[in-house]
Amino acid sequence: MIPQLLLTAGAIYSVISARSKGKKSGASVIPSVQAQDSQEIAIKVKPNLINETHEKDEETIKANHYLKVSLALLGCTVGGMFYPPILLGTTVLLVYMSIPFWQSAYHVTIKERRVNMSILDAIVLPSYVLFHFYFLGSLAHFFYFYSRKILLQTEDRTRKSLVNTFGQHPRKVWIIQNGIELEIPFDELTRDCLLVVRAGEMIAADGIILEGNGTVDQHILTGESQPVEKSVNDEVFASTVVLSGNLQIRVECTGQETSVAQIGEILLKTADYRTSVQSRGEKIADNSAFPTLLIGILAVPISGISGAIAVLNSSIGYNVRIFAPVSILNYLRIASRQGVLVKDGRSLELLTQVDTIVFDKTGTLTLEQPHVGKIHSLSSLDENTLLQYAATAEYKQTHPIAKAILIEAQQRGLDVMENNESDYEIGYGIKVNLADRRLIRVGSLRFMQMEQLIVSAEIENIVDEAHAQGNSIVVVAIDQQLVGLLELYPTIRPEAKNLIDGLHQLGLTIYIISGDHTQPTANLAHKLGIDNYFAETLPADKAQHIEALQKAGKKVCFVGDGINDSIALKKANVSVSIRGASTIAIDTAQIVLMDNSLEQLIHLFELSTNLESNLKNGFRISIIPGLLCVSGVFLMGFGLFSSILFFNLGMLAGGVNAVLPVLQNDSLDESKRDQA
Repeated sequence: MIPQLLLTAGAIYSVISARSKGKKSGASVIPSVQAQDSQEIAIKVKPNLINETHEKDEETIKANHYLKVSLALLGCTVGGMFYPPILLGTTVLLVYMSIPFWQSAYHVTIKERRVNMSILDAIVLPSYVLFHFYFLGSLAHFFYFYSRKILLQTEDRTRKSLVNTFGQHPRKVWIIQNGIELEIPFDELTRDCLLVVRAGEMIAADGIILEGNGTVDQHILTGESQPVEKSVNDEVFASTVVLSGNLQIRVECTGQETSVAQIGEILLKTADYRTSVQSRGEKIADNSAFPTLLIGILAVPISGISGAIAVLNSSIGYNVRIFAPVSILNYLRIASRQGVLVKDGRSLELLTQVDTIVFDKTGTLTLEQPHVGKIHSLSSLDENTLLQYAATAEYKQTHPIAKAILIEAQQRGLDVMENNESDYEIGYGIKVNLADRRLIRVGSLRFMQMEQLIVSAEIENIVDEAHAQGNSIVVVAIDQQLVGLLELYPTIRPEAKNLIDGLHQLGLTIYIISGDHTQPTANLAHKLGIDNYFAETLPADKAQHIEALQKAGKKVCFVGDGINDSIALKKANVSVSIRGASTIAIDTAQIVLMDNSLEQLIHLFELSTNLESNLKNGFRISIIPGLLCVSGVFLMGFGLFSSILFFNLGMLAGGVNAVLPVLQNDSLDESKRDQA
C-alpha cells in the first residue's frame, strides 16, 4: 500500500511543480518552448535562442527515454518476485541507469577535484544491486523519472503561459490596400501597412491610429483593470484587444519588434535567473556531501547497511534547486499581470535590501502636462475672458502648454472665438487674427519683447517670482497691449501623495532629485511629505548623488522616467522606470512600470518581500526532511524506504510552497473580477 501512496504523492507533486533545474541525474531538464496550434499562435523563438531550445528538446527526449527504461526496470523487479532469474534483467537495467550518475561523479571528482551530491548518488545507486534492494531501487528510479516527465510537461506549460501571454496574435489580419480591404496572413504584415481592427479583435502590431476611435483593453501590457479610450494619433500595441469601435492603424512594428515580443524574450531570459537562495541551497547541499558520507559510514555499525544508504540518500538542501526556479517563474507571472516587467531577476531579491528611494522629479513625480494656476489680469478683462483669448489662439496646437490652457477653458465651459489662420512662432508664441480684426498674441515674455510690446516692471516681477517657484508664465496680448498672464504649475502625479505615504509606512527614506531650482523642489517635497531633496542637479551629476548615498551605507532604488536617467539608473542597486511599454527595448532600468504610473511601486515592494519569504520557506523545506531522515536513522531505526519517503514528501511540500503564491493571486484576481 505504501508504494502506491508514494506514487500517488509523486504524481500530485509532479502536477503542481512547474520546474526543475537540478542535476541529480547529471543532466539539465529544461523544456522547450513550442508553438501553439490554436487560433492565436505564439511568438517565434529568435535565432539566438534556437540552440538553447534544441538542447532543451534533447533533454526532453533523454528524460522520456529513461522513464521508459525505469518502467521496464519496475516490471522486471515485480516479475523477479515470482521468478528470481528475471532479477538479472533488473541488475542490468539498474547498472545502465546509474551510468549518467557515475559520469557526473567522475567529472566532479577527477576533473573538478571536489565532492558534491553526485558522489553520494554514485554510491547509493550501486548499493541497490550490491545489497539486493531491488524493489526500493526500482521504485526510486521510476518515481524519479516519472516526476521528471511530468515536470518537463508542466514547466513547458508554465513557461508558455508566462511568455505567450505577451506573444499571441491572430493568424490573419485585415489591411487596406489601394482603397480595398484585404485579408492577409499575419506573417505578411509589414511596416506602414494600414491595419484595420474592429470591436472584439486583437491588435496584431504596434502602431499609430490614423482614423477612428475605440476602447482598448491593454491590461496584458500595463495591468490596468479599466480599458482606455484611444483615438487618432494615439499609440496602440500588439496583443491588446479592441472592445468597442473601429480603428485604422499605421503599422510601425511587427513580429519580433513589437513590445510584447520583446517582453516575451526578456521574460525567457529572466526566468532562468538563479536566486541567491538557490545558490545558497546548492552550496549547502554540496558542502554537506562529505559530512553526509562520513555519517553514512558511521551509521553502518549502528543502523546497518539500509540505515547507511538512507543517510546518503537524505539529500540535505538538494531540493532548493528545484523550488527556487519555480518560485521565480510564478512571481514573474504575478508581476507581469500587474503591469510590471522585471528585466533582471536580481532586482526582485535586492528590493528587500533597499532602505532608500530616490525619485527623479520631472516626468516621475510630476507629469509633463502642466496645469493653469493663477491668472493675472493686467486690464479690465476678467479671468475667463483672458483664458478664452488664450484658448482661441492655442486651439489647434498639441504641445503641453496649449493642452493645459485648452483643458482649463473646457473645464470652465468656455468656447473659442471665431478666428483666421494662426501665425505660429516656434518656441516663442502664436499670433491669431480674430473675426473682428483684433490681433491676439499668446506666448513667452521674450516673444512679446520680440514683438516690440511694452513690458512693465510689474510684469517682469510677476514673471521672476513665478520662475523662482518653478512655474511657467504665458503672456496674453491684444493688439499692442499686454492684458494678462497665465501662470502654469507643474502637475503632481495624482497617485504620488498616497504612494509616498505608503513608502514611509514601509520604513523607507525618500529623496527627490531635480534639475530645478531649490525653491520649487523644496515646495514639491513639502507637498508630498518628503524631507530630503537634491536641487539644481545636472543629469550627469545624478549618479554622483546615488554613489554618495551608497558610500554612506544606503541601498538605493532609483525611480526615473527612463533613458534620460540612464546613468543614475545603472548606478542604483535597483532601478525602476515608468516610461511604459513603448520604450522597453532601450530602457536601462531593471524594472519597468508599463502603465506609465507609480501605482504599482508599493505592490512591487510587497511582491519582493513575499518572494523572499517564499524562497526562505523553500530553503527550510529542502533542509528539514533530510535532517529528520538522518536523525531518524540513529534515533528511530529509519531505513532506505524511510529516506525515499522523506525525500519525496519534502519535494511535495516544496512544490506546494512554490506554486501557492500564483494560486492565491489567481484566486484574488478572480475575486476582483467577480466584484467588478
